[in-house]
Amino acid sequence: MTYTRAIGLVCGKIIDAIVRGLALSHIHPNVLTFLGLVVNIWAGWLFAAGQFRWGALVVVGAGLFDMVDGRVARETNRVTRFGAFFDSVLDRYSDLALLVGLLVYYASINRFFYIVLTAVVMTGSVMVSYTRARSECLIPKCKVGFLERPERVVLIIIGALFDRMAAVLWVIAALSNLTVVHRMIYTWQETRRLEAAQLRAGSETNVPVPR
Repeated sequence: MTYTRAIGLVCGKIIDAIVRGLALSHIHPNVLTFLGLVVNIWAGWLFAAGQFRWGALVVVGAGLFDMVDGRVARETNRVTRFGAFFDSVLDRYSDLALLVGLLVYYASINRFFYIVLTAVVMTGSVMVSYTRARSECLIPKCKVGFLERPERVVLIIIGALFDRMAAVLWVIAALSNLTVVHRMIYTWQETRRLEAAQLRAGSETNVPVPR
C-alpha cells in the first residue's frame, strides 16, 4: 500500500467518524452549510488583514463543512431539493467572501492593479457557476471546463500558504474565464444538436402515410 493510499484511507475513516457523530447529534445539514459560510467569512477577514497563511488554514477548515454537509444529509435522510439549492447559493457567497477579503487587502496597500485583477477573478468565478446553471436549463449537463469551485479553492489555499497569491489570481482569472468560454461553446453545440434532432423528429412524424 502506498503512503498516499494509506493517508486517503485514514482521512476517509476520520471523515466517516465525523459524519456519524454529526448524524447522531441531529444537527441539520443546512446548519453545517451555513457554518461553512461563517468560517469562510472569517478566512476572508484574515485575508483582508494580510494574514494569508492563517486564512489558508481557516479555508481548509471550512472545506470540512463542504465535505460533510451533503453526507450528513444522506446519512440522516434529509436530502432535499432546497438543501442542494441552499448549498449552491452559500458556496457562491463563500467564494466571494474570500475574494472580497483580497480586495480589501489590496486596497489597503494601494495596489490598484491587483484590485482590478481580483475583480476579474470574482467575475470569472461567478460566471463559471452561472453558465453551468443557465446551460442546464437548456441541455441535460454542462460540466465541461477545468476550473470549478474545488480547483479555485485549492489554488487560493496554495497561493496563501506559499505567498504566491498574485500568481494564483492570474491563473484563476485566465482559467475561469476560459472555462466560461468553453461552456458557452459547448452549450451552443449541444443546443444545435438538440434542435437538429427535434427537426428530424418533426419531419419524420409529418411523412405522409402511403395508401
